[in-house]
Amino acid sequence: MKLATYKDGSRDGQLVVVSRDLSTAHYANGIATRLQQVLDDWNFLSPQLEDLYTTLNHGKARHAFAFEPRQCMAPLPRAYQWADGSAYLNHVELVRKARGADMPESYFGDPLMYQGGSDDFLGPCDDAVFPNLDWGVDFEAEVAVITGDVPMGTSPSEALDGVRLMLLANDWSLRHLIPAELAKGFGFFQSKPATAFSPVAVTPDELGDAWQGGRMHLTLQSTWNGRKVGQCEAGPEMTFHFGQLIAHIAKTRNVRAGSIVGSGTVSNKDWTKGFSCIAEKRAIEMIEHGEAKTAFMQYGDTIRIEVKGPDGQSLFGAIDQTVCEPDSH
Repeated sequence: MKLATYKDGSRDGQLVVVSRDLSTAHYANGIATRLQQVLDDWNFLSPQLEDLYTTLNHGKARHAFAFEPRQCMAPLPRAYQWADGSAYLNHVELVRKARGADMPESYFGDPLMYQGGSDDFLGPCDDAVFPNLDWGVDFEAEVAVITGDVPMGTSPSEALDGVRLMLLANDWSLRHLIPAELAKGFGFFQSKPATAFSPVAVTPDELGDAWQGGRMHLTLQSTWNGRKVGQCEAGPEMTFHFGQLIAHIAKTRNVRAGSIVGSGTVSNKDWTKGFSCIAEKRAIEMIEHGEAKTAFMQYGDTIRIEVKGPDGQSLFGAIDQTVCEPDSH
């Protein structure tokens, strides 16, 4: 099934069920008003939502209305946890190679992960407001999952059973703030502003055969200022699958329902596939030409992130944002 959260003036919005083709929607308030409620009581509430989803897809839902992505908040507007991995090691290798750094062996056996802010997410079509372009504004196109409860010590294969929903993420980065933060030895903080998520979160069965071994075997498209810059394959080169990422978190703690786990920037060794963040494009330029030529984002720039299924239809809806200065709001 496909779920979204509509803006209603509150912090957590209103849960809606969305049709498979993303054309219509129906409020779920007869079942649950918020997505977190469903995640907390998944076994009882999700079958009821599935029934509504089936009715909606058959065109028989009495109070259906046209689905409008611009009315959406993030599917889970605030979460108990947002943990983002760096599961595509090609991305890490490129960025490190550009600055002359080797890849430590530990990177290949243990996922890199940071804990981001989860109290405030951006909706898929919300403007991305940044006070200072000198901070180096960059998009990051990613895949993410929302979990149910996963107990401490769970194995990677068992952790996959904890995946409830899948969605897309734009994990905004402020590249020029990162070096000084990492130099302190304590990780990202100010360099990672609010993340945006796709309009719709979907159950893994909606992916069909494209959901294999904890990986989404589909193409992630990134379109910057109307130009398609990334056609990256999300499946084959994901070094650590989502079960491994979730198990990494669960090594020393319980993972609770409503945790969002990100893949990190989707990246391919074949540079003709393009890029899912500007930092990677700049790294390639450094390697090839000795200097980075592509500038980071400017006010008025747009970024669109989307995945289409084998039938050509948008699977999650599109993240479609504009970079703005504070005075414009």
